[in-house]
Amino acid sequence: MKTAFFTAATTDRNWYVIDAAGKPLGRVAAKVASILRGKNKPTFTPSQETGDYVIIINADKVDITGRKRQNKTYYHHTGYPGGIKDISFEELIVRNPVSPIEIAIKGMLPKGPLGRKLFKNVKVYAGPDHPHMAQNPIAIDI
Repeated sequence: MKTAFFTAATTDRNWYVIDAAGKPLGRVAAKVASILRGKNKPTFTPSQETGDYVIIINADKVDITGRKRQNKTYYHHTGYPGGIKDISFEELIVRNPVSPIEIAIKGMLPKGPLGRKLFKNVKVYAGPDHPHMAQNPIAIDI
């Protein structure tokens, strides 16, 4: 018996669209990460890019539970001594509305070259419009 091995070239890849308006941030990110990895397909291979493409619309209307809107903090370091910077979710969603979803998805993908390659297959838009109508995306409800 021969083991079936699937690669990106041998799998058919679909486009999905997810409306994030009013949906919890973590649930949207977890569903997107699963689709990007290809875990929704029987041809899932952990070391290959066999997942689909995902379009997220209305990223600026994503919901977050409890008091995390004021208390959740995102950190980054400038590279200089004492250069740790922080920003709250409330400030970040005003400055860059797609950033919280992108950060959450990136954290749920594998670290390394495969994760960086998979992250290129997600397109996040703050409003309801997107330029990918030619791909005929399938709407997913979370």
